[in-house]
Amino acid sequence: MKLGIVGLPNVGKSTLFNAITNAGAQSANYPFCTIEPNVGVVAVPDERLDKLTEMYNPVKTTPAVIEFVDIAGLVRGASRGEGLGNKFLSHIREVDAIIHVVRCFENSDIVHVDASIDPARDIETINLELIFSDMEMVERRIDRVTKQLKGDKKCAAELEFLKRLQASLESSIPARNLECDENEKAWLAEIALLTAKPVIYACNMSEEDFAGGLDSNENYKRVCEIAQAENSEVLPICAELEAEISSLDKEEKEMFLADLGIEQGGLDRLVQKSYALLGLISYLTAGQPEVRAWTITKGTKAPQAAGKIHTDFERGFIRAEVIAYDDLIALGSLAAAKEKGLVRSEGKEYVMNDGDVVLFRFNV
Repeated sequence: MKLGIVGLPNVGKSTLFNAITNAGAQSANYPFCTIEPNVGVVAVPDERLDKLTEMYNPVKTTPAVIEFVDIAGLVRGASRGEGLGNKFLSHIREVDAIIHVVRCFENSDIVHVDASIDPARDIETINLELIFSDMEMVERRIDRVTKQLKGDKKCAAELEFLKRLQASLESSIPARNLECDENEKAWLAEIALLTAKPVIYACNMSEEDFAGGLDSNENYKRVCEIAQAENSEVLPICAELEAEISSLDKEEKEMFLADLGIEQGGLDRLVQKSYALLGLISYLTAGQPEVRAWTITKGTKAPQAAGKIHTDFERGFIRAEVIAYDDLIALGSLAAAKEKGLVRSEGKEYVMNDGDVVLFRFNV
C-alpha cells in the first residue's frame, strides 16, 4: 500500500512524514522545501504479531508494510505548472490513497501561502488543482474514444460515461464521488485520475487543541463537514506532538500518550483509517520459520489470498486450514485448538476474514 501525503506548503506535511516514518525528511518554514518526494516504508503496527511471536518463537517476524510518499507542497496553479506543480501531480498518480494535510492551527511564526488559516479554502485550492489536471486527462480520453467510435460502436457507452465524468469535474465534483456501475468503474480505473483516489484529511492541530478537546477547534469541525459531504475520512492529528514522541520507545510513548489522555499514536490511527478507506484486512501465517501478516482486499477468497504468498499456492490450492486469531490465543496453542475442533478446513469459496491464522495446503 502506497499513501501520498499532500497539502499546501507549510501545513505540516513533512513534519508528519518525519514523525511517522523517522525518515528525516527536510522540514522548513518556506515553500518547496520538499522538491523530490521523500519515501518512507513503515511496518504496520499489529499486536497480534507480537502475541504469535511469543507463542511460536519464530526465526523472524514480518509485519505488513505501508509506503508513505511526502509530495511537495502544491500551490494555486499547480495544474498549469506553477511551483513545479506538474511534476508533483505526477507523483500523486502513483499512490493508492491521498493523505491531505490541512492546517487547523494558528501560529504567526509559520508562514501560510495565503496569509490566513482557512481549511475550506485550502482544501478547495488543492482539490481544484487535482480536478484541473484530471479534466485534461479526460479530454484526451474523450478524443481517443471518439476516434475509436467511428469503427467500433461499443465505444458509445464509454464515451457517454466520459462526458458525464467531464461534466462532473467541471462542476468541481471529484471523480471518486461519481456514481458508477461495474463497467464504468473499470473505465475510470484505466484513466488513473487524481480525484478518483480515496482521501483522508489529516487535520494538523496545535497540541493544546488536540489534547484539550476537538470540539473547541472550529477549523477541525469545518473539515469534518467537507469530508462527510464527499465520503472521505478525517484524522485529527498534531504533527509536532507526533514528532516529539517519534524517538521514544514503546513504553515511553504509551506513558506519554496516557498522560495526555490519548489512546493511540498517529501512525496507528492513520493505518486504521487507511485500511478502512481502502477496504483492506490482514490475515496471518504462523510457524517456526516465520510469523507474518499479509494484506488483502476485504472479500478475497482463500486461493487468491494464498497467491499473495506465492503464485504456486494459488495455482495448486487444495484447502486452507483456518483458525480465528482470538480462538488460537485463548487456547494457547494450535494443538489445543485442534482438540476443540476450532481449526476449520476451508475450500476455494472461503472468504478470508481479518485475523484469520492460516496454513495453505497446495500441490503443483
